[in-house]
Amino acid sequence: MSSGGQGIVTAPILFAMEEYPQLRAVVNRGFEGPADVDLALDYLGKSQGIQRMQELVAKHATLAATAIDSLPESDDEDVRRSRRALVDLTQRVITRTK
Repeated sequence: MSSGGQGIVTAPILFAMEEYPQLRAVVNRGFEGPADVDLALDYLGKSQGIQRMQELVAKHATLAATAIDSLPESDDEDVRRSRRALVDLTQRVITRTK
């Protein structure tokens, strides 16, 4: 949704607009008031926007973990620890969005 009136629209709202094109008018107004925010939240709740965003995050986290796993093996403990930390970070991103 909008962030501080800056007109930033998040992925869940974009996905919700695909299902409910009438939401675009609310977005175009910049969520002028509490009624617009409530309306946007209502559409978001009825849509698959949040679920689709979680699926997108999971997909990219899996791609990131796969890319990390494809890096050359190393005997350096710092390198191995860093790789584990990066993979752990991808998992934290997934669990944070649920």
